[in-house]
Amino acid sequence: MIAFNYPNEYIHYLAEYNGSRDYFECHEIMEEYWKENPDSELKTCWLVLIRIPVCLYHARRGNWAGAIKLMGKAVVEAEPDLFDKLGLDGKQLVKNLNQVLLDWKKSNVTYEDIELTITDPELLEAAKRRCQQLGYTWRINGLEAGDSIIHRHLTRDRSDVVLARAESAKRKALSREIPSKHNHP
Repeated sequence: MIAFNYPNEYIHYLAEYNGSRDYFECHEIMEEYWKENPDSELKTCWLVLIRIPVCLYHARRGNWAGAIKLMGKAVVEAEPDLFDKLGLDGKQLVKNLNQVLLDWKKSNVTYEDIELTITDPELLEAAKRRCQQLGYTWRINGLEAGDSIIHRHLTRDRSDVVLARAESAKRKALSREIPSKHNHP
């Protein structure tokens, strides 16, 4: 029995984070959960857990400016005591995030994964079990995840986003063409 009633999405997130190192997918999983639970007492934790894999995604691809900017936000938002409630070592997490941010600001920086230290043995077992069910190896090196994962954004279907933007632009253009009542005599 798990000590805290962890959401399934969180366990799935930890399995992906530690197993596939598909940080794009981690972001998607946690962002969906965060949006569906806006009143959660842990919403800042969920937000930080969204930001961390996005930072790592950018860093792994060499986008240090993007990684540094977002990590700065994650460092400010991370609350150790709340992460402790999520079965993580909150103090260690905040310490790691601060150190990574300092390291990333140096020249000649190299990519390294950020480990999320799971302190709840039952959560750790649940995340490892989910990782195994997904067919992943626990804690692989993120640089060994493969190009399809490292450059995942290049392969995703963005047709719905392109269509929505085109429709929005069309509506804006139409709204500019309609004369206002104040322009008529």
